[in-house]
Order: sequence, then structure tokens, then C-alpha cells
Amino acid sequence: MRIGARKPRRKARFFFFVLIVALLGCGLWLALRVGPAPEVELRTDRPAIGKATTVIAGFSEPTHGLGSIRLELIQGDRVEVLEQRSMKRGSLLPWSGDHGTAEVVLTTIVGTTGFDWLDDGEVVLRATADRSVGYLRRGEPVVVETTLPVRLRPPRLELLSSQHYGQQGGSGAVRYRVGETAVKSGVRAGTHESPGSALEGGRPGDYFAIFALPWNLDDAGEIRLFAEDDAGNRVELAFLDLFKPLSKRVDTIRISDSFLERVVPAIASRTPGFDDSPPLLEQYLVINGELRRAELGRVAELAAQSEPSFLWSGPFLQMTNSELKANFAQTREYLYDGREVDRQTHLGLDLASTARAPVPAPNAGRVISAGWMTLYGNAVAIDHGFGLMSLSGHLSSIDVTEGDAVDRGQVIGRSGTTGLAGGDHLHLEIFVHGQSVDPLQWLDGKWIEDNITSKLTGDI
Repeated sequence: MRIGARKPRRKARFFFFVLIVALLGCGLWLALRVGPAPEVELRTDRPAIGKATTVIAGFSEPTHGLGSIRLELIQGDRVEVLEQRSMKRGSLLPWSGDHGTAEVVLTTIVGTTGFDWLDDGEVVLRATADRSVGYLRRGEPVVVETTLPVRLRPPRLELLSSQHYGQQGGSGAVRYRVGETAVKSGVRAGTHESPGSALEGGRPGDYFAIFALPWNLDDAGEIRLFAEDDAGNRVELAFLDLFKPLSKRVDTIRISDSFLERVVPAIASRTPGFDDSPPLLEQYLVINGELRRAELGRVAELAAQSEPSFLWSGPFLQMTNSELKANFAQTREYLYDGREVDRQTHLGLDLASTARAPVPAPNAGRVISAGWMTLYGNAVAIDHGFGLMSLSGHLSSIDVTEGDAVDRGQVIGRSGTTGLAGGDHLHLEIFVHGQSVDPLQWLDGKWIEDNITSKLTGDI
């Protein structure tokens, strides 16, 4: 009986020994293990530090969660802790289901406004995340650094051309010189910017801008030449010698039921997603308002495709034997049954001749759009280079296609009544960097010489 009793005891001791070894092994593994390295991403909204640069640091570790994270700004011997956090880690036991804080994003603003001790030179941004480790280990933290230049002063800006006379709703050109740190320059008119381009044949830093003065901007103090560096430091300079406001122009448009029945369904049927269930007048007001603004937004997108070269020369052409029926920047009051139902601004010239009259390309360029354009109906948009664009609308037919190179005076289509046209005519609109400007200026050769050509040439 004694011999038989020893066997169960030996088995028990053996299993107890195995259990102790397993527990010690598990404890040793928990104490000495090193978890996955957290992922750390560091980015900024600008490639340099100026007055205010947004810094975004992302930390993630989905397996066991994040511990301590830190974001620092370093210049020379000075280390500034921008933000620091300590999160409760998840369990080291894989079966526990406790994963802690898996992801954190730190966002802060760095610049001379909040850190007046910054000097010209460079700074280091450092993002640090601790690794998940056992109790008897010290894990190496994950560190990501990026070095950025610090710019405290805006670029140099010098006006080169002279005698700049501006008109509300008009255009112009200016020649200027910028310092080597400038990455963006041009003319700001209110919130609209006309970007500059390098001047061919000029000295390094010589630029020019063909600019637009919006029809609804009447404050000359909001018209400035500007230059900006990659840190957002900006310098602005007044350059207009004279600014002439627009005289008030008002026109009355009477809307009839027969007009609505002709134009509204034709436009609605060609506009995806358009709600044609309301009465025709309500649909018309949507077309005349919302769709008008959307189409002008599309024109601005087309303007961004403009070639950086002069494709045009000489004054722009008016349709042959045409009469001016509506002017630029006219306020149109729309009457229906004797009451005003809408008010919009007409931003082109309405030119009428005979029905289906040949429409010339206003100047040489490249066709960037040829087809249906809502309230413009059948229309042709031509890029003339450096942000200058023309649009011929309400055409009955189109004789060119997108991508065609056209000569000044080449027939591009025939006048018509498509879109929101009340009768057969041509709507001619001129844009500078997506902003509608007075076409009459561009039809005048002397105005072009005085305000465009002469500003881009001459001794410096």
C-alpha cells in the first residue's frame, strides 16, 4: 500500500513543479517583455515657422495602448514642452481585452506670436511616445523629429512699374520685384487675389500680375500688392495712384409666363439633380441665383487651368455690326406681374446683331470649355493665358471643341437664345483669374497699351 500511495504524490509534486515553472515563466515574460513600438507621425501646415504654424502630432498603439506622450519645441539649448500626457495603459495580458488608449492626436500652434524667444534660424519639433514594456525592462521610447526654418521677417517687395489707374470692376497690370524667400505674390483686392508670374527677361525676383478689381469692391484701401513666404509672413504695398468707382447702372427685366415656359424646362432638363416640381417662377429664381453662383464657381476652376504664357495680342474683338444692349455690372431688377421677385448683377456685355450671327473668338487662345453652361446656355470659354479668359454665351451653335487653338476673329459659333436669353444675342464676359471684369476695357487698344503692355515693359 505504501508503494502504491507514493505514485499519486510523485505525480502531484511533478504537476505542482510544472505549474510553478509555468507561473515563474509567465511572470518573467510579463516583467521582461517589450511591446510593439507606437506609431508616431509629425506634420505641420507650413514648411516653416512664422507667426503661426499648426503642428499636429499623432500617436497610436492599438495592441496595449499608449503610455506617456510628449511634444517639444527646441531651439539651441532651449526645450519647450508644448504638450505632455500620460494615459492609463491597457493590460499586458493579451486575453484581457483591455487595450487602453489606442490613439491620441495633439494639435498646437507654434510661432513668434506665442513664443517671442524664437530667433531666425532653425527649430526642431520632437514627438516622443513610450513603448509598452514589462516591469523589469526599460524600453527605448519612439522619437520622431523634424527640423524647420524660422522666418521672422516677410519677403522684400519693391514696386517697379508706375502710374496705375484702377476702376471698380476693371483690370490692370503691375510689375514688381520680390525677395528670394517669397513663394507667393500678386495683387489682393478685398478677398480676391490675382497671382503674379515671373517676368520673362527680367532680373531674378522680377514678377508681374494682371489683376482684377472686383465690381463689388469700392474701397481703394483694400487693393494691395503683396508677397508672402512659406511661413506665412506677408508684406503688402499700396500701388494704385487713382481709383475710380463705378457709376450706378440699373436695368429692369420683365419676366413673362411664356419666357418661363421657354427657358426653365430647357435648363432644368439639362441640370442633373435639379428639382423641377415647384412652379416655374420658383425654378427660375433657383437658376438665376444658386445656379448662377455655381456657374461662376466653375469658371473660377477653369481659370486655374490658364496657361502661363501670352496667347493673345491686340485689342479684343466685338461681334461684327453688333449693338450694345446691356452693359457690365448692371443691377437687374426682375419683375413678375408688376412686382420685384429677384435682383442680380449682369457681369458681361449683351451684343445683338442679326439672328444666328457669326461669333468671333475675341482673341487668340485655347478653348478650355465648349458646351452647355446652364444660364449661359451653349457657351465657349477661351483661355488667353496668365489668367485672362473670355466667355461667349447664349450660342445657337458651337463650331469649336475643347482643346482647340483659335485665332483672333475665328468663328467659334453663332449667336442664339440658349440659356437665360430673352432674345437672340451674344453674352460676352471677360475674366481675370476667375473674376468678371469690364470687357469694354479689353476692346480698347489704347487702354491695353496704357494699362497692360506699358506696365510689363520699359527700363528698370
